[in-house]
Amino acid sequence: MAKCFLVLEDGTILEGTGFGFEETAYGEVVFNTGMTGYQESLTDPSYLGQILIMSYPLIGNYGTNVHDVESGKVQVRGFTVRQNCDEPSQMYQGKTLDEYLKENRVPGISDIDTRSLIINIREKGTPRGAIVFNEDPMEVLEKIRKMPFPSEENLVGMASTKNIIRHDSERKGAKTVALFDCGAKANIIREMKKRFNVIQLPYDTPRKWFRDNEVDGIMISNGPGDPAHPALKGTVIRTIGEVKEDYPIMGICMGNQLLSLAFKGNTYKLKFGHRGANQPVKHKDRVFITSQNHGYAVDPASIEGSGLEVTHVNANDGTIEGLTHKELPIFSVQYHPEARPGPMDTTFLFDDFAKMLEAKR
Repeated sequence: MAKCFLVLEDGTILEGTGFGFEETAYGEVVFNTGMTGYQESLTDPSYLGQILIMSYPLIGNYGTNVHDVESGKVQVRGFTVRQNCDEPSQMYQGKTLDEYLKENRVPGISDIDTRSLIINIREKGTPRGAIVFNEDPMEVLEKIRKMPFPSEENLVGMASTKNIIRHDSERKGAKTVALFDCGAKANIIREMKKRFNVIQLPYDTPRKWFRDNEVDGIMISNGPGDPAHPALKGTVIRTIGEVKEDYPIMGICMGNQLLSLAFKGNTYKLKFGHRGANQPVKHKDRVFITSQNHGYAVDPASIEGSGLEVTHVNANDGTIEGLTHKELPIFSVQYHPEARPGPMDTTFLFDDFAKMLEAKR
């Protein structure tokens, strides 16, 4: 294994052991608090542009396989762990994490103190950084401090499907739902196919498509980057605003933020985001433990008078975790009811959406 470094814009330089693809990679450095689910996280399109740290100390112990994937490739720009297990359990007869990252041309670094690293990020906020191979870390530090945050790019445009894809349900008489793919996880499509026919749309699909095609409702997916990016304001946000009174709508993660923006609300960047499979969310008289992956939140003051009202809040910091419209058949959640990884306690929300479509006949 090669010697390499993790470098942060605040001047932090940590020496560790390299694995995966041995090439310097730059990104926004974030952390995930899940104990398992590292392969689902690696392949989650919402991590596009980011270097991911896992807080759990041992990663790779059950290897990688063809089942625990949420997209067609590893989406993170780099991977950081305390200990990389190079002799995983053969339960799934899969590959090691090192082999998997090499195949996907993504670098990793291990043998660093991830606990102190995460504390640093929690105190100072999400930094820019790099995993460095075969370069002077001080020279890379200067490049990091000059580079833009990845969220300044149109990451949704990179993650979204480029073609319209139809997924037919085996359920007889299923309703048809248009999915705005802003970087949709595969399990959103799996859960939807149990209930609906799904038409997966590029994020920039215009209103005209809805005039020319018959659908019963709209789903807005998760995705990477800044939900208020100019490329989204002129495409998916505008289209949602144009059709919001015509169809039942459900939003997930970034879909929650895009929906609020379509109703003239605002979003803001969180200090270090919510990423993990253990985020508590209050809804009515219950607390659900949820799977989350986002770095932005909806400003509650900005939706006053919009018709939207808050239905879910994060029990840790009080941020908005769900919205519903007072009159229109529209709701959204900031967390991931489809999980993967994480608890699937809130998959009933897909059933709620199905009932909403039935009521719209």
